[in-house]
Amino acid sequence: MWTVPAKDAQIPALGFGTFTLSPDDCQRMVTAALEVGYRHVDTAQVYDNEDAVGAAMAQSPVPREDVWLTTKVWVDKFRDGDLQKSVDDSLKRLQTDYVDLLLLHWPNPDVPLEETLKALASVKRDGRARHIGLSNFTVALMKQAFAVTEEPLAVNQVEYHPYLNQDPVLDMVRAKGMALTAYSPVAQGNILGDETLKRIGDKYGKNEAQVTLRWLIQQDGVIAIPRTKSEEHCKTNLEVFDFDLTEEEMAEIKALHRPDGRQISPEGLAPEWDT
Repeated sequence: MWTVPAKDAQIPALGFGTFTLSPDDCQRMVTAALEVGYRHVDTAQVYDNEDAVGAAMAQSPVPREDVWLTTKVWVDKFRDGDLQKSVDDSLKRLQTDYVDLLLLHWPNPDVPLEETLKALASVKRDGRARHIGLSNFTVALMKQAFAVTEEPLAVNQVEYHPYLNQDPVLDMVRAKGMALTAYSPVAQGNILGDETLKRIGDKYGKNEAQVTLRWLIQQDGVIAIPRTKSEEHCKTNLEVFDFDLTEEEMAEIKALHRPDGRQISPEGLAPEWDT
């Protein structure tokens, strides 16, 4: 599996996402993902499955240092002091003394961003997080973050798939030497049955999800973290490194974006999205 550069990090281009997985399903699927070759696992405090991720990794023969592990701080822990304590709690659940990447899960306008980023940077400096970054930040919010911290931000993790244009965020992360991690990369399954993706997939002997994941990771600076409860889908999602989409196919898939393409925009958390 190839890696994607992000500041001074090299992040596996395809990771295993754990959003909405129950603890039992999460432990089972992270175990399966590591067995078939994933070396990147993504979780979050609010998912309530960090314990399961930690148990799966601890029981795996894959060495801890070979797995890129990401977790995210929930918005109620953004105050200086609260954030650091929440990271200690996460590390205990994850059965590790560091995470490779620590993200702010959503923007929180009720806490000064400078205070939150200062706390985040302190966790990086003391080694509890190797790298830090953002999630669900718009271009305007990214600019605010850059203005109040000197610590390099490696990633912005956002919803990204063929039905949602993310050019503004992509342009910004590329300009800053960051990476974009695409969550909900198959639009929560809504790409299944798409005639364009199916036609392109038939050419390569791939399904719509595989074509979509290939489209994402074939873009400069893009990482994808598909989530599944199926061991078979977990395996087939990884089988996207043995074909290349043409420039015309890449453009055709990008043209699938639509105004109502966003799947995730929770009230009370979502910022004013880029257009």
